[in-house]
Parts: sequence; C-alpha cells; structure tokens
Amino acid sequence: MRNDVERIKDIAEAIAAIEKYAARGRDAFEADELMQTWIIHHLLILGEATARTTDEFRERHANIPWSKIIGMRNILVHDYFAVDFDVVWRVVECELPRLKEVLDIR
Repeated sequence: MRNDVERIKDIAEAIAAIEKYAARGRDAFEADELMQTWIIHHLLILGEATARTTDEFRERHANIPWSKIIGMRNILVHDYFAVDFDVVWRVVECELPRLKEVLDIR
C-alpha cells in the first residue's frame, strides 16, 4: 500500500504534468481537445491521490480544501458531460499554485 509521502509525490507529478501544457495558456487549452484531456486526466490523478491520503495527513494539513479536491475528481469522473472548462482553468491557474505552496512542492 502506498503511503502519504508517495501520494504527495503523485500529486506533485500530476501538477508538473498539468503545468507543462498549461504554460501554453488558456486560449490553447480552449482550442485543443488533447490538452483538455491531458489536464483533466492529471486532475483526476491528483484527486485520486488526495482521496487516498490518510485522515491523519489531511487533519495535519487542514488548511487545504481536501473535500473540494476530492469533489472535483468525482465530478470529472462521474459527471464528465457537465465539466466546466472555466472551472478547470481556474483550478489550474489559481488553486494548483496554492496547493504547491502549502505542500511545499517544488
């Protein structure tokens, strides 16, 4: 079974993968279905890794909106037909940098 350190590494790798293509900007994101799929796929990985961290880890880092991260993963998986690309992009631009900072991901 993977531990919290490995899960945080998964989160860091997912963020790095998202940043790799998000650097192209929102216009590219909106125009490129493969880029959309890439970013959503890695948000799913991030959400799944988050959901599998221990309760103790999440309690120690209570300033992170764990339930929102897990909730977004659930929407992306189960309500994929209702994915709002404005929300996805806002997460990429605003929330991922904050998550990196709080988790001290470099």
